[in-house]
Amino acid sequence: MVEKILARAGGKERVQPGDLLTVKIDLALGNDVTAPVAIKEFERLGLDRVFDPEKIVLVPDHFTPNRDIPSAEQALALRRFSSRYGLVHYFEVGRMGVEHALLPEQGFVQPGTVIIGADSHTCTYGALGAFATGVGSTDLAAAMALGEAWFKVPATMRFVYNGRLPSWVGGKDLILFTIGKIGVQGALYRAMEFCGPVIDQLTIDGRLTMANMVIEAGGLCGYIQPDQATFDYLKGRTRQPYQAVYSDHDAVYAETYTFDVSSLQPQVAFPPSPENVHPVGEAKGIQIDQVVIGSCTNGRLDDLREAAAVLKGHKVHPRTRLLVIPATQWIYRQAMAEGLLDIFIEAEAAISTPTCGPCLGGHMGILAGGERALATTNRNFTGRMGHRDSEVYLCGPAVAAASAVAGEIVHPEEVL
Repeated sequence: MVEKILARAGGKERVQPGDLLTVKIDLALGNDVTAPVAIKEFERLGLDRVFDPEKIVLVPDHFTPNRDIPSAEQALALRRFSSRYGLVHYFEVGRMGVEHALLPEQGFVQPGTVIIGADSHTCTYGALGAFATGVGSTDLAAAMALGEAWFKVPATMRFVYNGRLPSWVGGKDLILFTIGKIGVQGALYRAMEFCGPVIDQLTIDGRLTMANMVIEAGGLCGYIQPDQATFDYLKGRTRQPYQAVYSDHDAVYAETYTFDVSSLQPQVAFPPSPENVHPVGEAKGIQIDQVVIGSCTNGRLDDLREAAAVLKGHKVHPRTRLLVIPATQWIYRQAMAEGLLDIFIEAEAAISTPTCGPCLGGHMGILAGGERALATTNRNFTGRMGHRDSEVYLCGPAVAAASAVAGEIVHPEEVL
């Protein structure tokens, strides 16, 4: 599928892994960390316009609402650039969301398109059948000027998931399990195709979670071939015509992995790497100071619903802080309408406006030395969420919610 999309965007009849080509892009994305660098490089070119003001999206989400003066200056750079060059899609605080939840929600992602973003988790959009990948800020600057980017065509790895998902096991557990099997360099500069009966039954939110963490396996991009669930999700969101692209039945894959996940437990990634994955039972008894439910990985509505189902009627453990961060304004409002926020507040959680916040050690939940967090985020490297002597464990929303109640990492069934 990726070879077909890149060939079409590059004006080629066909391509193969290893080919170098320049492609026309359908969308370019920047945030308040990466876009200021791209803006400086763009302005060095002395251009008076961008390639297409409707195909560039700027979302200040990492340190917003502004954490401090430097972050305020970064956000201001995006605001001024958007105004100067007439960008149609600039999302200010109060209208923004965590970028990789916001763009699919707002209909910017279509099957068969090429999307680049100056953020590594741009690979999220492959869940809807796009070729999407992260690039550097200078690549973003060139794309804003030319509407082009160049790539080496990646080889593709195929991951087939058979069986039936047990209770409280979802997309986050599948991708953590997969990274645990192949390692953080197991898909280095490759495309990862997710398929099989389990994927067919997975919600769009679950699929977005899986594609989001492809970069944690070293992948260039990940994707799920579009199906009726994809088209139902896009209906009413996108007004742009699109043409879905599919892998041929006789497509050649670099490697194929097949898993039966019928007995899979919820997964937990121990520090200091997303590949250090264990079944939740092996994490029992590990005490935690903070739980974070949110981020571009698991801040979507399905995630909040799952967490609320576990938290209802319970209180957060006295020694533990629970932070809940809806990923977009729409998700925040829908969670309010469904009574999910009442459940979180009754459980004594803190609820934040949409922001990346603590995921990257930005703000809204920084860890002190010696503290330990359990998070639905995507990375747990040393010092990722604060002090270098802190620790971060990764999991899905159900385990996060249950562990907030218990004060230690537990299976949701132990709380329910």
